[in-house]
Amino acid sequence: MKDIKATILYIEDDPSSQRLVQRTLQFADYRVLVASRGIEGIDLARGERPDLILMDINLPDLSGREVTTRLRALPGFDEVPIVALTAQSHTGEREKALVAGANGYLTKPIDIDKLPAQVAGFLSGQFETLTPEVAQEFGAVYHQELVARLESKIRELEQVNSDLRRLDRAKEKFIQLTAHELRTPLTVIQGYEQLLRDSGAVDRIAETYPDVASIMQGLTQSIERMGAVISELVMVSRFMADRVELSVGPIGLDEILEKAISQYAQACRDRTITVVRPCLEQRITLRVDGALLAMAVSGILSNAIKYTPNGGTVTFMVQDMDDQIQLAVHDTGIGIDPEEQTRIFERFYTAGDTQLHSTSKTAFRGGGLGVGLSIARSVVEQHGGKIWVESAGRDEETLPGSTFFLRLPKVCTTTSAPLVKAKNAWIKQ
Repeated sequence: MKDIKATILYIEDDPSSQRLVQRTLQFADYRVLVASRGIEGIDLARGERPDLILMDINLPDLSGREVTTRLRALPGFDEVPIVALTAQSHTGEREKALVAGANGYLTKPIDIDKLPAQVAGFLSGQFETLTPEVAQEFGAVYHQELVARLESKIRELEQVNSDLRRLDRAKEKFIQLTAHELRTPLTVIQGYEQLLRDSGAVDRIAETYPDVASIMQGLTQSIERMGAVISELVMVSRFMADRVELSVGPIGLDEILEKAISQYAQACRDRTITVVRPCLEQRITLRVDGALLAMAVSGILSNAIKYTPNGGTVTFMVQDMDDQIQLAVHDTGIGIDPEEQTRIFERFYTAGDTQLHSTSKTAFRGGGLGVGLSIARSVVEQHGGKIWVESAGRDEETLPGSTFFLRLPKVCTTTSAPLVKAKNAWIKQ
């Protein structure tokens, strides 16, 4: 096996040019890496530290000149040969490339007989130069191009941001209208279901047809599930529109935990999941919105149940921190990948493949809208608190588990503060 002479990075978006240069230089015993975009090329250069970089000028994101300027600013790249290899042969193109930091300028079509020797020359220290007068002239031209490109990109981003804000407002209205339109027929269905139960007709029919009782039970459960989904949509829309005012009052932490835990007591029994409650030496009284905080804890507990296999354990832990309390919810579930540990608090984000979800929110890896943790974050931040998760990673075999932390002030003085002001109010220590 022949020794590799050097590693060459070729940044080029045209596949045919990539193949031609790659084959030519590999035949000459060079190792060739290829990137199709400027940003990709910068990242690859940082990771691989090539001995020489061949650079196309027309790239789909940054221009080759801009990539060259950026690379020259990185530690360790001030002496790496960077050579433009481009079809641009107009007057001034070579000068602008050299001003940007290139060592040389080669034009297409590529001469495969000469390319290996040209690369060897630049590797050995060959470089092209400009007179001071020419460098100053085209340096000014290049800087003007950069400013013009920057202005263009800023205008483009402003337009994109404007479009995103418009779409976000449309999404908020859609969620509000959807929740309203769903709640109206559901109320009617719920009313008829209650009338059926109160009339006694169901009991009489069930004496002849035993399956009717299970059918009615399924109907009731479906109505309750739909009601819960609609309530989540309504709550999310309220937080998105910043229309949540806290109803602050005294409440015991044990009462908040009881509200959340009792909601999933039957689901935990069905799946033999043990919920361990904290042993509080003395009553901890908070001045918070008890209903909303119970909803936040409920969302975290629901998530713990969903990603903990049958027979697992969910443990609540409380730490009294003078004017704050810290609540931790630890599960023995499949864990969370590090890259998802902040994204899971985003609205409508669901970890894993949604096609594998069941229709039950409490079944292992069950379904849901992906808003429970988002609501929990909004509630905690509205109280001036902080929420985060810690996990060694996701592994369905070893079950590393996850621990969610809520840190809250014992006394919330905010009744209608915008969420944006509440974010990051507490820094994790």
